[in-house]
This record gives sequence, structure tokens and C-alpha cells, in this order.
Amino acid sequence: MKISCIIVEDEPLAMERAKEYVGKLPYLHLLATFDNGMDAMVYLRLHPVQLILLDINIPGISGIQLLEAANTRCEIVLLTAYEEYALKGYELNVTDYLLKPYTFDRFVLAMDKVQHNLQRQAPSIPDYIFIKTSWRLEKVSLSDIIYIEGRRDYRKVYTQQKQIMTLQPFGWFEQELPPQQICRVHKSYMVAISKIDSIEKEGIRIAGITIPVSETYRKQFYALITRG
Repeated sequence: MKISCIIVEDEPLAMERAKEYVGKLPYLHLLATFDNGMDAMVYLRLHPVQLILLDINIPGISGIQLLEAANTRCEIVLLTAYEEYALKGYELNVTDYLLKPYTFDRFVLAMDKVQHNLQRQAPSIPDYIFIKTSWRLEKVSLSDIIYIEGRRDYRKVYTQQKQIMTLQPFGWFEQELPPQQICRVHKSYMVAISKIDSIEKEGIRIAGITIPVSETYRKQFYALITRG
């Protein structure tokens, strides 16, 4: 599981250390960095984040004020040179508290706590759905789905074994299917990311055909495949 994170740190050397440590752990995905609290707050209001690596003494508003104002439920690891902030940090239910200069080994221990917390919170996702056809509800394993095509009033689900026609709308599929596995790429298509053969200028090559990626879904699609 990739963990999306941001770094909020105003000291250049401390920022470089945090970025270096994040880059060494393949399960961390760095979305953005900030050297002040106000820009970080604006970003957090617009973007979902799983982890904040947060210095306390930052320009604009402090790290503590940022946490209190943002009211985010993500994992928080405080980065600070001051031990006296530890109690306040734990009052805000932070995941861990790294006292500068912290080592990579200590950073890894903090990330282990983050992973553990996120895995415990993650809901279990069924590995199948029931698709309504003209005659029955058909059980389909998510791992069997290759892509879904819209054909006027119908959706055609292409699986490794067969093709299934259904009146279920794309909105229903988007609610039922985990987007990190099967995502919308066009008003008429959803694709299984693991079944993609290649991504070319013309579109997505999958199961011997080319599926277009529309502007509406392009940013979301590339964000998913970039995160791995």
C-alpha cells in the first residue's frame, strides 16, 4: 500500500533530510512540500493526505496551530528540536514525535507505526461483485475483469472468461469497484489497471484494443498509475 504524504518544514537542511528519508522507503509517496503553515493548510483543505511530516516552528502559523485548524484525520509525525512540545503533540493524538536530528532508523520506526495504524483502519474490500443481468445476479471476481465498455443503455463487462451485458450504470460500477484496481478513463470505459499492456499517445492498450483517455479522467488516471 502506497502512503501519500506531505512535508511541512522551513529549515532547508531538515527538509532535505526528510525528503531523503521518504525517498528511501518505496511505500511512501511524497505529494508536496511546504516551508510554511498557511500554504500547507490550503493544500490540506483541497487534497486528501494520509501522512503529514510536520515541523512545529514554521512561519505563518505553528505546526500545532495547523493541526488544530486543519482538523485532519491523517497520520501525523512531528519533527522538532524541542522536547517540550511532546506532550502537546500527544494531546493531539500524533502518531510519533521525532526529535532532531533524528536518524534514518528512528524514522523507519515511526513509519512502521504509520503503516500499522493505516492497515488497522483500512476497511476490508470484497474481491468480487454481483452484476445484474437480464436473468440473474452474476458473481464476478474483480481480478477477472479486464475492462468495461458503455454501449448506449448497456454496459459490457469483459472478463477473462466471458462478456456480461448489464443495465447497471457506470456510476454504480464506480461506487462498487475500488478505483485503485478498476478506474474510469472515459465516459464509455473503465479499465483494470493490472491488465493494461501499455499506455501510448493514442490511449491505453489492453486486451488487443486501444481505449481512449478523456481529459475529464486523465489527471485522476495518471495519479493512480504514478502512485503504483
